[in-house]
Amino acid sequence: MQSAGPDQRREVGLRTRARLMDAALELLSERGEDGVTLRELTDAADANVAAVSYHFGSLRSLFDAAIEDALERYLNAQEEAVSALDPDSTLEALAAAFARPLIGSLVAGGRDLAVMRIVARAGIDPPEGSGRLDVRFEQIRGTVLRVLKANLHGANDQELIFRTRCVAGLINWLVLAPVADELSNKSQKHIERLLVPILAGAFRAAGSG
Repeated sequence: MQSAGPDQRREVGLRTRARLMDAALELLSERGEDGVTLRELTDAADANVAAVSYHFGSLRSLFDAAIEDALERYLNAQEEAVSALDPDSTLEALAAAFARPLIGSLVAGGRDLAVMRIVARAGIDPPEGSGRLDVRFEQIRGTVLRVLKANLHGANDQELIFRTRCVAGLINWLVLAPVADELSNKSQKHIERLLVPILAGAFRAAGSG
């Protein structure tokens, strides 16, 4: 019998690595890092325990890789949505752009929703090493603040940053709370109709112009 060649072994290895990442994303999104065991993860990935060490070095490193992948995906999506805004954009347009990664994940489900849930958990309890992404978060927040200042005259930067963090916290809660199930299997337009006025109102706050 002819043994598998290097290219075939490499392809098998890549598929195993991808299954481990997919399983990590799914399980971490449901339970967080403390709720996932090595055996559960390898069973879900249809891989042996040694594969985790071979491809990632440790379970901790696999978790870190999955969380980093989720954060990068989220930042790419939100940066694309927010960067399309201009200073004349309305608060409703800002809210729609800010929530676009969430809305897209609810419509798509599956891996996209798992990614968003990991991002939400990371927002509540930032993992070690996530500080390296601060520059990208600051760039996105800078665009958000420019739109807010154009719409909310008189509010200072500290207050506007606080409102932005509150809106981000609300989005994180929506992803992790049971209410997310009420939004699944609905169209993007339907979800936007439900969410955008709420998020725009949080940006606007009571008594704002």
